Amino acid sequence: MILKKALVIQSGGMDSALCLAEAIRKFGRSEVLSVTFSYQQRHSIEIERAAKICSDWGVDQIVLELGFLNQITENALLDKRMKISQADGSPPNTLVVGRNGLMARIGAIHAHSLGAKEIYMGVIGVEGAHSGYRDCSRTYMDKMEEILRIDLDQPEFKIVTPLVAMTKEETMEFGQSLGVLNYLLETTVTCYEGKEKEGCQGCPACKLRNQGILRFFNKNPSLPKPSYFGRIIPVSD
Repeated sequence: MILKKALVIQSGGMDSALCLAEAIRKFGRSEVLSVTFSYQQRHSIEIERAAKICSDWGVDQIVLELGFLNQITENALLDKRMKISQADGSPPNTLVVGRNGLMARIGAIHAHSLGAKEIYMGVIGVEGAHSGYRDCSRTYMDKMEEILRIDLDQPEFKIVTPLVAMTKEETMEFGQSLGVLNYLLETTVTCYEGKEKEGCQGCPACKLRNQGILRFFNKNPSLPKPSYFGRIIPVSD
C-alpha cells in the first residue's frame, strides 16, 4: 500500500476539482489520492470527468461503490424517474441525506490506513444557504471532524474545506490563482442532469455555477472565457 499525505473526495465537479488542485499544490501529485464515489447518481458522467482530471494531472484515484444508497433513501439524484424540483422554503429533492458525512467518514478511514492526516472536501456554504443542503457548512464538518478524531484516535486529523466560505465567484478567482480555471470550466460537470458545459441551466447546481461564471468574467473581461459563455442564461439572485 502506497502511503499518502492527503486524500481528496472528488466528484468530478468544479469545487472538488479545485480542492484536488490545492492539495497537489500543497503536497505534490504523488502524495495525493483522489477518492470518487459511485452511488448510481443520475449525473454519473462526473465519475468519468473525475477520472480524466486525475489522469491529466497524474494523480492516483480509486472509485468506491455506494450503490446501496438508493435502497435506503429516495431523492431525485438517485432516481432518474423523479423530476428535479424545489419547493419554496425546502431543500431541492436532489438532497441525499447524510451524503457528505458518509463520504467524509469513509474517506477518513481510508486516509488513516494510508497515513494521511487530512482529507479535502469541496463543500461550500453557499450551497447550504441557497439550496438548503444541511451538510455543506463548516459547522457540520467541524462536528464530523471531532467524531473522526475519536474514531481514528488521531487528534490532529483534519477535514480541509478550502472553499467553504467562498462565493461561487470567489471559487473562480481561486481557480484562476491556481492556474486551472479554464481547464476545469471545460472539463468538470456540475449539472444534476449530467449535461456538459453550461449544463441544463435549470437545476440548482447549474444556476449557482453559471451565476458565478458570469460574475467573474464580467469583472475580468480580458480573461479568456469558456467556450459556452455566450450560451449562459443569467438568473436573478
